[in-house]
Amino acid sequence: MNLTALAMKSRQLLIIPAAVVALGMGALKVNAQNMYNPVSMEGKKEITDILTEKDIPTGQGGFARDYVVKLQEGDQVAIDLLSESFDTIVSLLGPDGTTVAENDDGPDGTTNSLLFSRITTAGDYIVRVRAFGEGGVGEFQLKVTRLRPI
Repeated sequence: MNLTALAMKSRQLLIIPAAVVALGMGALKVNAQNMYNPVSMEGKKEITDILTEKDIPTGQGGFARDYVVKLQEGDQVAIDLLSESFDTIVSLLGPDGTTVAENDDGPDGTTNSLLFSRITTAGDYIVRVRAFGEGGVGEFQLKVTRLRPI
């Protein structure tokens, strides 16, 4: 085999793996984009769901599940999270990802959560349901209510 033929074969060998890597990277990108998919609460005020070990790992040994709610400037909301299965924490994340409000234990002396917040910027907000501590999973009820002045 002459030098030109050898160079052509080595070029072909490099092109094929590069194409395979590029295809694989594209598949990973698509799958990564589909991994985070918060549940829409559009048209719903209340949801009964189950927090599982397949939900978002919190990095503290527990899990979280996210819900999207569209809020308007000036809205006042009450977010109520109840569970007999785990100690609840509810968080409200703004359109920019910052924590707007968070509550661990509500005023009724239980481990359920209740938070109130006034919205200053319109947009899509995330209501995050999670368990306090490690491994809390189970059924819960989430209720988002827009409060109106009397």
